[in-house]
Amino acid sequence: MNTYLEIKSVHAREILDSRGNPTVEADIIVLNGNDGQFYLGTAAVPSGASTGRFEAVELRDGEPRYFGLGVQHAVKNVNEKIAPALAGENALDQFRLDRLLIELDGTENKENLGANATLSVSLACARAAANALSMPLYRYVGGAGAHLLPVPMMNILNGGKHAANTVDFQEFMIMPVRADSFGGALRICAEVYHNLKKILQDRGLSTGVGDEGGFAPDLPDAESVLELLVEAVHAAGYIPGDDVRIAMDAAASELYNEKTGMYHFPGESSLKGQEVIRSTEEMISYFEKLSRNYPIISLEDALAEEDWDGWQKLTERLAGKIQLVGDDLFVTNKKRLAAGIKLGTANSILVKVNQIGTLTEAFEAVELAHKNHYTAVMSHRSGETEDTTIADLAVAWNTAQIKTGAPCRSDRVAKYNRLLRIEEELGKAAEYPGLLAFHVQ
Repeated sequence: MNTYLEIKSVHAREILDSRGNPTVEADIIVLNGNDGQFYLGTAAVPSGASTGRFEAVELRDGEPRYFGLGVQHAVKNVNEKIAPALAGENALDQFRLDRLLIELDGTENKENLGANATLSVSLACARAAANALSMPLYRYVGGAGAHLLPVPMMNILNGGKHAANTVDFQEFMIMPVRADSFGGALRICAEVYHNLKKILQDRGLSTGVGDEGGFAPDLPDAESVLELLVEAVHAAGYIPGDDVRIAMDAAASELYNEKTGMYHFPGESSLKGQEVIRSTEEMISYFEKLSRNYPIISLEDALAEEDWDGWQKLTERLAGKIQLVGDDLFVTNKKRLAAGIKLGTANSILVKVNQIGTLTEAFEAVELAHKNHYTAVMSHRSGETEDTTIADLAVAWNTAQIKTGAPCRSDRVAKYNRLLRIEEELGKAAEYPGLLAFHVQ
């Protein structure tokens, strides 16, 4: 087999994401010396709304066009700086290529070239190599061991920065833990989603959707949301806590006020007519109460990204009962994850490739998590594209869980449909883990 795929060209462009904001897409063309043919790999980069302060830098132009959100500078960095540096390199050597991108940027957080620039190239390179070898991306990246289909962590009700409503916590999700296949799990999710829509309609509540396709009605607190989800699961003919469990993303860093050292709930305050503020201890007690009263299996970003003491207390009290996911806390960064492991905080990492900027660095975070018995959840961003790379990566790295929005909006559904195709392609080798995806009871 040919062991050298020469990179012949690298080219980036500015495209739009699912919110109508610019993002970067890159094309890489490689030459396969075995057949003398050229092969193309293309990748587009997602963008987040709720972003952790320690994420790699998403380079924006800051100019009048697109309200300052243009990415022409990032595109220029690909076409004028990265392209010459990678010309003639071997597309099969992903580790070396990603190290070249890191060295070319020369900063800790990709602020020179932009993580959106480096990631577009890193992912496009993997795509080109897979295409040249006539392999699906999950097989090229994951090898022979790639066989595990992920449990959907499906967002069906949005709040926080993902919706213009009064729900303060950012995401309420369902996870089908008793399905016998990914296809069966997806069906369960879709049926619950449509039952939730009917319930909202019957009560005169909004069925408009947020950034990730979940419904976005005005509701007073987390309990009212969780009651609706449990009702929707029942209405769909499933048993909450048995067939379907609930996941939450509190996105607590967005609620935290550094001046007061407290968590402020503006939506809950407005509907209840009094200011609702919670301390770290009150937040932990609140989550304990919610997890006792509702079938919650996963809790993401329950506390602020620098509230390490609070995270330790939270982990002591809830780890083993539910999955505690660090997103803003870890930002797909193995150094922050290593610090969390040492301190005994959380038991899971959310994996967003654009938080770190290269395929290799994202894999290193997953690898470190698995070695230390942390789970890993592959994740989209609120600003997505039709790119389905994360579906392949979830299977390639056997993350066993994926978070990619509601069964609504093509940018979300594309990932689910890709996983259906992968499951069909794997045939009897495909495995759906269900509850085994979690290190909890």
